[in-house]
Amino acid sequence: MAVVLAVNMGNARPKTKLGELLRVETTAVGARMRSGPRSKNKGYFLRAETAFGFMEAVRGMQGYWADDTSTMSHGEGFLTVLDAMFDGPGFYVLDEPEAALSFTSCLRLVALMDHLAGLGGQVVCATHSPLLAATPGAEIVELGDHGYRRVKWDELQLVDQWRRFFADPSFYF
Repeated sequence: MAVVLAVNMGNARPKTKLGELLRVETTAVGARMRSGPRSKNKGYFLRAETAFGFMEAVRGMQGYWADDTSTMSHGEGFLTVLDAMFDGPGFYVLDEPEAALSFTSCLRLVALMDHLAGLGGQVVCATHSPLLAATPGAEIVELGDHGYRRVKWDELQLVDQWRRFFADPSFYF
């Protein structure tokens, strides 16, 4: 079960099972943010599994961050990258960013995604976090055995599972 928070889904090339189901369609402003030289556009793709190798490789390069994330905790490194890369309207793709983040840091990411959307940015976020799925104004697409469907936050199977767990954790053990 996964949740994808998305803005304007439409047409990109499928390379994965998820790619077969979803296509990215940007607004005219979003398309301009995705094209041209790196120095002229904004955007970032954060994938939890490969983030640290990439973070170390680009650290100090123009348009990235100077801080040495290898000396930080996993979450601190992610927040350093988020602060540096999510600084204005752009096209942002996040693959399970909650993997490194605490509850409080997830709230910070929700605020950042909401802020970027308010500036005209576009964010696509694949997550298993009911917290990230609660991002204000997000269009939510739930993926599961049923295929995919647009849902409201309180209709997500993921949210229902967490509610049942918090109501009676011993049931799950």
